[in-house]
Amino acid sequence: AGDLSAGVFDSRGLMLAQAIPGTPGHVNAMAAAVAHFLQRYPLEQLVDGDVLVTNDPWLGTGHLNDFTVVTPVFRGDICIALFAATSHIADVGGRGFGPEANDVFEEGLNIPICRLMMAGARNETLFSIVAANVRDPQVAEGDLYSLLTCNATSATALLAVLNEFRQFDVELIGAHILQRSNRAMRAAIRALPQGTTSNHMTVDGYDTPVELHCQITINTATDQEQIVLSFEGTSGSSPKGINVPLNYTDAYASFGVRCLVGNDIPNNAGSLSVITVNAPVGCILNAQPPAAVSARHALGQLLPDVILGALGKLLPDVVPAEGAACIWNPVLLSDPGANDSFVINPIYNGGTGARAAADGLSTTAFPSGVRTTPTEINEVSAPIIIWQREFAPGTGGIGKQRGGLGQRIELSHANNEPFWISRMFDRLQHPARGIQGGGDGTAGWVGLKDGQAFAGKGKDLVPAGERLVMVTPGGGGYGDAQQRDPQAIAVDEASELL
Repeated sequence: AGDLSAGVFDSRGLMLAQAIPGTPGHVNAMAAAVAHFLQRYPLEQLVDGDVLVTNDPWLGTGHLNDFTVVTPVFRGDICIALFAATSHIADVGGRGFGPEANDVFEEGLNIPICRLMMAGARNETLFSIVAANVRDPQVAEGDLYSLLTCNATSATALLAVLNEFRQFDVELIGAHILQRSNRAMRAAIRALPQGTTSNHMTVDGYDTPVELHCQITINTATDQEQIVLSFEGTSGSSPKGINVPLNYTDAYASFGVRCLVGNDIPNNAGSLSVITVNAPVGCILNAQPPAAVSARHALGQLLPDVILGALGKLLPDVVPAEGAACIWNPVLLSDPGANDSFVINPIYNGGTGARAAADGLSTTAFPSGVRTTPTEINEVSAPIIIWQREFAPGTGGIGKQRGGLGQRIELSHANNEPFWISRMFDRLQHPARGIQGGGDGTAGWVGLKDGQAFAGKGKDLVPAGERLVMVTPGGGGYGDAQQRDPQAIAVDEASELL
């Protein structure tokens, strides 16, 4: 599904470059995380073969399922760079992936920044602690090795490049990259209108709506170029696991800015340094330990739409309408005592918002970029049958440009046994809004084929023999529907998308 990221850092912990695949939540949060690793383990305490790890939500990338692994790269006795990789690991114990916990202690195993490898040898104590706390130790260990190997492969490649070009370190190259990126971002900010703008969005929350307020201040003065985002006025923390640590808020809010400002400039510490994100301590976007944060993506992935809506007031005609935003990633798991025990976390996406000159993208992940897992993979990985997965006609908001469509998924247990679904969905009560006169997208729906609806967040049993149905939200429309190209309408009608 691509729910991962990787990056290369200088010896100060500043991100020089990111891998092409990777979610903004992982990449931009990881960009700040490496500094925490160096605070705990300064370079002089590390040796060749050391590898560090954490899944602390406030030091890593926002929830316990994301493990971040950091590997120092040595030339002789000198650390010249670091590589970091992060990925979502399916199970970390506790209640399992979902919004039901009341605090982070219920959500699973929390590993502080520590050594995963010590001078090339496994930290057997840590591996045994992980194995004792997760439901499938072999899978968890394999996932950790995949991150470790990612960094090791990158380190080997970096040293080969430096040797080829007779370079002794990355400091001069890194400084050049960061300075050019920073200058380019400052130039992009100077081209913007100076001032303050704001936006507000109401979203579903757990069982009561959540208010997301954002104010954006743009300073275009030479040598003071900066964009400051504030989430003052946003709802307070939730007693359930939809809270967002500030690092994840920062990651997606910064990404929302980068979608419009300097989006062709490399994403690194130099370009990110001119964007500052603030949120009141204790609000749902700056939740403090020990708040439950497992489903932090359900709100965090809505933030780029909030940012784009604010910037659109200063830059009309360039921002898209709102989209489904957060991924629909149900956790499907067997009933306790079932003959065939399983847990699976498929990914589904709704539609993106329409753009000024093009329709929205159907069943496409924005802003996360996390792809839908293939039906064949899901059916091989668990005893489920996916009976239907197709575009949901009419879910995109009407307009001169139509919003992207959601999809309809129908599935059941292969042996007609009961199973559970844990949900972290949004936009069931508050659909994506259209802009410039465009219509709203259609809200999502989840429940049983017999018509019984489930709430967007929670955990419910799908009875034996029943089928689960999910309809993901559509994106908002752009502009007056009366101005839509008749040929585009004809194509939609012929394709049965209306």
